[in-house]
Amino acid sequence: MPLTLASLVQHSALKLVVRAGADHLDTPVRWAHVSELADPVPYMEGGELLLTTAMTLDAEDGEAMRRYVRRLARAGVVGVGFAVGVNHDEIPQALLEAAREEGLPLLEVPRRTPFLAISKAVSAALAADQYRAVTAGFEVQRELTRAALAEGPDAVVARLAAHVDGWAALYDATGAVLTAAPDWAARRAARLTPDVERLRERAAPASAVVGGTDDRVELQSLGTGRRVRGALAVGTGAPLGTAERYAVHSAIALLTLTTERSRSLQAAEQRLGAAVLRMMLAGQPDHARAVAGDLYGGLLDAPFRLLIAEAAGESDQAAEPPLAVLADALEAAAARTGEAVLTVPEGEDRLVVLAEDGGAVVTACDAYAAREADDAGAVIGLSAPAGPIAAATAYKQAEQALSVARRRGRALVEHEELAAGSLLPLLADDAVRAFADGMLRALYEHDATGRGDLVASVRAWLSRHGQWDAAAADLGVHRHTLRYRMRRVEEILGRSLDDPDVRMELWLALKTTGDRPPAYDRPGKPRKYDRPGKPPTYDQPGK
Repeated sequence: MPLTLASLVQHSALKLVVRAGADHLDTPVRWAHVSELADPVPYMEGGELLLTTAMTLDAEDGEAMRRYVRRLARAGVVGVGFAVGVNHDEIPQALLEAAREEGLPLLEVPRRTPFLAISKAVSAALAADQYRAVTAGFEVQRELTRAALAEGPDAVVARLAAHVDGWAALYDATGAVLTAAPDWAARRAARLTPDVERLRERAAPASAVVGGTDDRVELQSLGTGRRVRGALAVGTGAPLGTAERYAVHSAIALLTLTTERSRSLQAAEQRLGAAVLRMMLAGQPDHARAVAGDLYGGLLDAPFRLLIAEAAGESDQAAEPPLAVLADALEAAAARTGEAVLTVPEGEDRLVVLAEDGGAVVTACDAYAAREADDAGAVIGLSAPAGPIAAATAYKQAEQALSVARRRGRALVEHEELAAGSLLPLLADDAVRAFADGMLRALYEHDATGRGDLVASVRAWLSRHGQWDAAAADLGVHRHTLRYRMRRVEEILGRSLDDPDVRMELWLALKTTGDRPPAYDRPGKPRKYDRPGKPPTYDQPGK
């Protein structure tokens, strides 16, 4: 128990007598300080027992004593010890009345009790209390260590909550609550996820205090170096004492050990994972299973997806690498559901992940892409579901999807999108647009002179698979007019429309450019097919 004025009064050797403030003797005493100054407040920190003989005080002045006592109380002084038989045979009435009005404990110190004896008693009591706190802290440390070894992180959190007489929660690297104690604390802990995410942005170890006086929560990061592996929240109704602080520090160390593997072990697991992945890609799933053993459970047998991620660009050197953030999110999702995942970094800018089809890791990947859609630090390509013998195909699919994701500026592209959608979006890059522009430029320039609608005619003719009557009807012209226009197209391009390759290139060029680019329009003169009314039925020279 902390030292209080009541315990000092009960000290038989000191012979202290309570003259005022008997209702406030349970206040803890932080130190005993001797001062004869008329205003000792500038030299106080709060929590002191002030010892004085009133050598420089006008102790008979009622107003002066009220001001003196009021200042002491506001400064956090817990009580006044007044020595009688030195300057005053008894406590002055003015000081006594002021102490009673303010409710400040006033202790009478007999002449035979020196201030030094009181100071020694306070010091000894504080040292004993500190010793008890340290001893209790070591006992808690042993208990938490046994819990960590025998039962794991859940037991550590539960015992910590009991020792601090509050609640505790453990978060993973993404800010999700892994476990909380007591059970009701899980909802309270979930509301702190934004605070945990902000803590993650700082290098470990980092801490923060949130909440009010009735629900004070300390957040502590778990991890070493720049990588934050998780966080611990401890909620109490008051600041932590010495014993509670020892318990929290012990829990942090133990939980860090459970979440932060040694670098050598992590490197060994990554080398093993890389070897297993190479065997899978080489079409040797049996060898991969033999090497992996039970490490990845049934992942190598079940339908899986292969994910390839690369950094989207140069990242902030002060921030955590985006691929590390993604890897933490995927591994945390797997840990929460007990799902196996194979994660293999390829250098600093590439990550390969083998994950269960339809599992938590793939879902977390989709969530990452949705969350980082506007400013993704990584781009991801996801293969179609595959089996053990098709790992190499899945890898190629993931690379193809990754390439499309980069060109489209998207955080995630799944391979199924490439097969189910149109081919044209895959060609939407500068090189294809430049090819289309070069191929159609002469036709656009011809049309801009007002001498015909060659581009529209080519589009209609190709869309009707070369059927003259149907294409001419779509254009509202005679089929001979359309034949004349198509001959002009061949003359201008210097290529035959009988060549299927030419027809294919023209169609792709038209689909790539879409509508006629305005750069080819002559200022002030509308195009024929933009004019209201029926389009012209012929445009042969002289007609």
